[in-house]
Amino acid sequence: MEMHQVRYFLAVCETQNFTRAAESCRVAQPSLTKAIKKLEEELGGELFRRERNQTQLTDLGRLMKPHLSTIFSATTAAKADADDFKLSEKTTVSLGVMSTIGPSQMIGFISQLRSEVPALDLNIREASGSALVEALLEGEIDIGLIGLPELPDRLRALPLYSERYTIAFGRGHRFEQMNAIPLKELDQEDYLVRVHCEFSDHFDALGGRKEHQVKVRYSSEREDWIQAMVLARLGCSVMPEFLPTMPGIALRPVTEPEVSRTISLVTVAGRRHAPAVEIMTRLAQRHVWPGQ
Repeated sequence: MEMHQVRYFLAVCETQNFTRAAESCRVAQPSLTKAIKKLEEELGGELFRRERNQTQLTDLGRLMKPHLSTIFSATTAAKADADDFKLSEKTTVSLGVMSTIGPSQMIGFISQLRSEVPALDLNIREASGSALVEALLEGEIDIGLIGLPELPDRLRALPLYSERYTIAFGRGHRFEQMNAIPLKELDQEDYLVRVHCEFSDHFDALGGRKEHQVKVRYSSEREDWIQAMVLARLGCSVMPEFLPTMPGIALRPVTEPEVSRTISLVTVAGRRHAPAVEIMTRLAQRHVWPGQ
């Protein structure tokens, strides 16, 4: 008996459906079905009975469920204790964060990480999304928080939260009277360019057609400078809804088309990681992110 067989068995018990169980375990359904079949052979009988759209436990399945659940819980706890032991001494993880992700969205996660892994030294590297993808592939960082419409096949992404793109402007701007702003309304507006903005990548991925021409007044790599200029009413700018950190910035969602991005925790598929990276991944899955 192998642990993945037990995990698949419990997933089918919970979902009462082989397809949904395979999705929750992130495995192809034939692989899950094969593992359950092998487990049934080892235990000497059928564990499930399929009835229309639901899957029910057989008598043997009901008898085995508490035993297999106990085995799985004990093994999970043992692994967690082993991870804690490995982290009893200082360990360093390099985390890449896109410069367009607001720090206020990260502090809660980092605080929780510090509480659960006090021996962890976290080295945070801020860069553009494309630069972080390259750093991951080259092994320069262990893990990344990235929100791009496409990633190389070698990277594995765990979606955390989504956010809309908005138009940011200062109080008194004509946009203040609007609940949402069609993108074409930017035509001939004074505009502040955020150099690392990925909006155009997401817009292009939707197959949209540009129907406006802005008047670029300033551009900067620094998000705080752009936000300060927005507050000073030197122009407007497109930015993710959770990015602004300066009080007083007004936001309206972009429409026609609506554009959003998903922030994911990204690692290199198949690469061996330190236990701290695995713990960070599990914590990120449990953490309550903005908009959830």
